[in-house]
Amino acid sequence: MKKKAKSQKYSVPKAEAEGAVLPNKLQLTKAKEIDHAELEGFLHAYNVLFDELSVETAFDLHYIFRIHQLALGHLYSSAGKLRTVNISKGGFLFPPAKFLYQTMDEFDKTILKKLPAQYESADTLISDIARIHAELLFIHPFREGNGRTARLLADLMAGKAGYPFLNLEDFRKKKFSDYVSAIRQAATGDYSQMEKIIRSLF
Repeated sequence: MKKKAKSQKYSVPKAEAEGAVLPNKLQLTKAKEIDHAELEGFLHAYNVLFDELSVETAFDLHYIFRIHQLALGHLYSSAGKLRTVNISKGGFLFPPAKFLYQTMDEFDKTILKKLPAQYESADTLISDIARIHAELLFIHPFREGNGRTARLLADLMAGKAGYPFLNLEDFRKKKFSDYVSAIRQAATGDYSQMEKIIRSLF
C-alpha cells in the first residue's frame, strides 16, 4: 500500500511540494516565519500604495503585478510573475499554468480596461470590486499571496473612491465557506454572492 502524501497548502507537482515551505530568498524554514515575512511584506505594500493612491491610479495588470512584487519581492523570486505550476486547494483546481497568459489577457480586456476613472455610484463600484476580486481569486495567477493581493486591491479600489478599508480578511476568517462559495460561483460568471459580501462591508 502506498503511503499518503503529506498534506500541503496547495497540491502541486511533487518536485514543487517538497518541504514545509516554499524556497525563499530569506532562507526561512518555518511556516510561522514565512507567514510573518509575508504579512510584513503586505503591510509595506499597503503603506506604499496608499501613499501613492490618486485619481489617476489605474488598476490594470501592471498594477496587480506591482502589488505582488512590492509585497513579496523580498521573499520570493517569483513575486510579480505568473505562476508556472498547476495548483489546487480543497479539491478545487485553479486554471492551468499554461493558460495563464491567455486567461489574464482576457481578464484585462474584458474587465480591467473597462473600469471607469471615477465612480458616480457606490453600486457600480461594489459590482466592479466584487467581479475583480472573485476573478482574481478564481484565476490564482501567482504561486503564493493571491488572496492578500486581491484583498489589498479591493481596499485600494475602495480607497480611491473615498471609502474606508473593506476588511475582507476579517470576513474571510469568520465566514470562510461563504467566501469560497462566492469564488467558485465566479467560475460560472455569476458574481452575485461576492457582490453581496462586498456590499455588506461598505
